[in-house]
Amino acid sequence: MSQISSPAWPVRLLQFVRFSHTIFALPFALGSMLVAANGLPSWRLILLILAAMVTARTAAMAFNRVADWEIDKRNPRTAGRHRLVSRSAAISLIVISSLLFIVVCWWINALCFALSPVALGIVFFYSFTKRVTRFTQLFLGLALSVSPVGAWLAVTGAFAAPPMWLAAAVLVWVAGFDLIYATQDVEIDRREGLRSMVTWLGVPRALVVARVFHLLALAGLAIFGWSASLGMPYWLAVLGILAALIYEHHQAARNDDLGTINRAFFNSNAVVGLLFVLGTGGSVLFG
Repeated sequence: MSQISSPAWPVRLLQFVRFSHTIFALPFALGSMLVAANGLPSWRLILLILAAMVTARTAAMAFNRVADWEIDKRNPRTAGRHRLVSRSAAISLIVISSLLFIVVCWWINALCFALSPVALGIVFFYSFTKRVTRFTQLFLGLALSVSPVGAWLAVTGAFAAPPMWLAAAVLVWVAGFDLIYATQDVEIDRREGLRSMVTWLGVPRALVVARVFHLLALAGLAIFGWSASLGMPYWLAVLGILAALIYEHHQAARNDDLGTINRAFFNSNAVVGLLFVLGTGGSVLFG
């Protein structure tokens, strides 16, 4: 019976890399792309940027799963992950996704191709940070902040100030929501000897720091909007993002139920990304 009810391998693969969480980084890459192109770039470039995002994130998530393979087995929240695919299949997924990412970057432009190993190094390094530093949430933010810069480089082939401000906003936004998410694992992380800002500060102070990070993220989004000369749709979206973050922190502060925290985490941050890309797109495409 268990074999009959088991999901097909493509579904297990998507669950293994938490493909649904792609919506956290993808909107910021798309928004950066729209601003860099001052509209829609060619469909070829759009598809290449999407392919780069998916392959890089798949490689990063699979790498994280392999790095934490034994630790995840001992965590009740993550104990089922290693049953979705074999360890050898996960390693193969890392290799294939990484190679595809580099090839896609080669198709985009010379600068993206040259920087593709650097991008992979950043997203892979995050998986080891819980073993060496308390600031692992900031390194996760750094890993996701690569996406808007990469999308800008894909369009223009050159660095500029707006995507750097957006990357800074993404960094602290991700660090803030991961602080909230990590409160679920604080006791297990302490037992395993893993480091994070939550095990260091404790849950109440970590939630305060998460609020500070999200205030900084809003400031970064404001500076990005100003530097990119975005219009009213963008600023209305930023107000909506503020409301979504307030809701997320309200739910984190009042609920001990892990299911509620997970739903608030996913829904609130999905709304943040959706509002950002709608506000940016509305400003660029419709003034």
